[in-house]
Amino acid sequence: MENIERFRLLLEEERDHKQALLASLRQDIVSVSVARQDSNVDDEHDPEGSTIAFELSQASALLERSKSGLEQIEAALQRIVDGSYGTCAVCGSAIAEGRLEARPWTPFCIDHASGRS
Repeated sequence: MENIERFRLLLEEERDHKQALLASLRQDIVSVSVARQDSNVDDEHDPEGSTIAFELSQASALLERSKSGLEQIEAALQRIVDGSYGTCAVCGSAIAEGRLEARPWTPFCIDHASGRS
């Protein structure tokens, strides 16, 4: 693959973004948890908005999704190092450059992408 350096830079940029997002989400979770501990408000019955439990649940879900995304990016960077980047993990065919543009971390060609990328 001739554009491997461009994809490496894309992946590194996305990795940096995910790492910053993870740090922010962790801080949000800590802040909400501290606010919950310091409050005696019955937020479960507050008609004015979402509950602290809901906010924690949302932040935790985003955190898990971001961790998964970071793992996929790290795996793609490792594939660049070992020379298998851009090759489908299922059939061994080249992954179309357009697909890598859209999802540079994918290990699957379009034919094998269903439910895996």
